[in-house]
Amino acid sequence: MNRRRFLHLTLAASTLPPAFPVALRAASAAPAAPPATAGELLPNGIRLPTPWPPATSTPVNKPSPPPFYLAQPPAVLPIDFGRQLFVDDFLIEHTTLQRRFHQPELHPANPLIRPEQPWEKAGLAPMAAILGDGVWFDPLDRLFKLWYMAGWRSGTALAVSEDGIRWRKPAFDIVAGTNLVHTGDRDSTSLWLDPTEPNPARRYKFFRSHREVRDGKAEWYFEIHTSADGIHWSAPAGRSGSIYPRSTVGWNPARKVWIYSLRKDSSTAIGRCRRYYECADPITGADWGKEARHWWVGADSLDPARPGTTFQPQLTNIDAVPYESVMLGLYTLWRGALNPDLGRPELNDVCLGFSRDGFHFHRPDRRPFLAMSEEKGAWNWGNVQPAATPPLVVGDKLHFYFSGRSGAPGFPDGGGSTGLATLRRDGFASLDAGDTEAAVTTRPVQFSGCHLFVNLATAADGELRAEILDADNRVIAPFTRENSLPLRTDQTRHAVKWQGADDLAAVTGRAVKIRFHLRRASLYAFWTSRDPSGNASSLS
Repeated sequence: MNRRRFLHLTLAASTLPPAFPVALRAASAAPAAPPATAGELLPNGIRLPTPWPPATSTPVNKPSPPPFYLAQPPAVLPIDFGRQLFVDDFLIEHTTLQRRFHQPELHPANPLIRPEQPWEKAGLAPMAAILGDGVWFDPLDRLFKLWYMAGWRSGTALAVSEDGIRWRKPAFDIVAGTNLVHTGDRDSTSLWLDPTEPNPARRYKFFRSHREVRDGKAEWYFEIHTSADGIHWSAPAGRSGSIYPRSTVGWNPARKVWIYSLRKDSSTAIGRCRRYYECADPITGADWGKEARHWWVGADSLDPARPGTTFQPQLTNIDAVPYESVMLGLYTLWRGALNPDLGRPELNDVCLGFSRDGFHFHRPDRRPFLAMSEEKGAWNWGNVQPAATPPLVVGDKLHFYFSGRSGAPGFPDGGGSTGLATLRRDGFASLDAGDTEAAVTTRPVQFSGCHLFVNLATAADGELRAEILDADNRVIAPFTRENSLPLRTDQTRHAVKWQGADDLAAVTGRAVKIRFHLRRASLYAFWTSRDPSGNASSLS
């Protein structure tokens, strides 16, 4: 990063809300403390409370207490899996750096997929829009694959791409001459490429919410289909218990469980909110009873109303998806009803939360991450909805696919298209230093990888150095600040090295602290790897 670029970023940051201090602050509510009985141990060292999922009451319109693991972190943090992100204070013992949250950039070619074909104009309004669905890179085909609602609740189509930007709509053999891959009615769906599935014929899982009559009563359910290629789907392999429309399904690789985000319209002031259900087998484990679903989360008083309105936002959906060492919560917030007079769709946008146990989310930045446009008739004028799957790592960027709606004649909530927002890899938050050197010291960590890497951006005259300390804050030679080779770079993966040491073998398996010293630099993530090239181990 050159000096001009670094100064531009620094000045741009001054227009954002002040950076969040990294040191733990007194919370407005007491942290959620785990009961005395401890349960499952997670790969990051967190011990879950019992019972699990936690017995929670109906969400109320006030901020949730901080997750228990932030106030009571493990004594030693295992960091063998995934890149370690600075989205909260979990990793941090002490720092003089400032945390800054970052926003994605909309792709200039948006929308990338529009409703142009006759089957995409079926039903009440034109739609070529993600509503949950999924986007994956399939290593067998070497193709990006994106599923979407084609026509208003009329069917599911598949687009493919070599680069994740230019999309094609091939003619498949499901409905001749179209890219439809399933013609069943639908609301939101979730479509996962299952990394743990041993049967190649079931590597894709398709959770399709639809309405049917059971015992003389019309209700919504998930039907669960499987596929080898994402094109040819089985008959329903399983069915869920009853749901409301706009429910979705996620995957927690740290615990190897499927997470069902179930819509609930509460009679309390909080309105739309979510229930939670989990199971290890999505085929046989999803036919729940009412007692198996747990209250989960809603919007709260820290979610601001739109300027000029008093409408308190409500939670339309939360998609819980894995990224590196955390779970992302994609919060779709409802900020107002559709406006037939203006022809404007529902006012939804997407905010972020972060979790380290898959249930309790921390939301330090309440700005929309995927925002609506205020330009009348723009493709994302309203009803912005994210893909129900993790962001894709494409080179040094993260790809977030999402839909928006422009409104359609006679049907304001129609006119759905799909677009792309990109973010630096690991770029949700950075720890920043200006002209004065500052540092961050981790809590005690333990690792088996012999190589340390960082995601770092410095000015031309900035730098990062590192040192390793024991539990009593004594520097372990030769891993001293003086021996640390200074890093001056803008790379999402760069090795940290010391004179006098080929690798970290002398400290692997020990509880140590890592201290990073920065000047005119931003640190996004760090991790250790057994691989000298810096590939982080995955939980999937």
